[in-house]
Amino acid sequence: MKTTPVADAVLKAALDLFASQGYATTSVQQIVEAAGVTKGAMYHYFQSKDDLLFAIYDRILTLQKRRLDEIVAQGGATLDVIRAVCVDVVETSIDLMPEGTVFFRSMHMLTPARNQEVTRRRREYHDEFAALVARAQAEGVVRTDVPRPVLIAHFYSDVHYLSYWYSPSGPESKTEVASQLADLFLRSITVEDG
Repeated sequence: MKTTPVADAVLKAALDLFASQGYATTSVQQIVEAAGVTKGAMYHYFQSKDDLLFAIYDRILTLQKRRLDEIVAQGGATLDVIRAVCVDVVETSIDLMPEGTVFFRSMHMLTPARNQEVTRRRREYHDEFAALVARAQAEGVVRTDVPRPVLIAHFYSDVHYLSYWYSPSGPESKTEVASQLADLFLRSITVEDG
């Protein structure tokens, strides 16, 4: 999607409305009024509400996959890389909390083709993270008595519920929360002498 002030305004209005009142109950008219544009201007960039919903998901999926690739490319000890990825996904999830809220509430409302694309991209991220965990297991620093999918789900369940309990006005910054969650996760998956 081409980024322009009009497209950005429409997407921000859609995000705010989808997060506050839900995708299904938000009309195109409400979006264009909130964005201060005409329907024609909106349709120049987005053909439908589905386009807007997908663009919201695309933003979070693209950013988090790019960050994952950058962290992995930097290299280092496998546990350090896993920790950096965990910290990053918590921080970016907090930064994009409205997008995440919309994502988990409304993903099932995408068209089947778009839903498959989102699922494919989430799987791509998951598989790269799982490969890091597998590498740490092969190095003998991560436990193997619990199936790898359970280890991974243990961390990401916390990430998926951030919008239910994290508040930017709370006592801890996003960086503190990200570090705490990453450290808790690593302590739970590393072998005792690892």
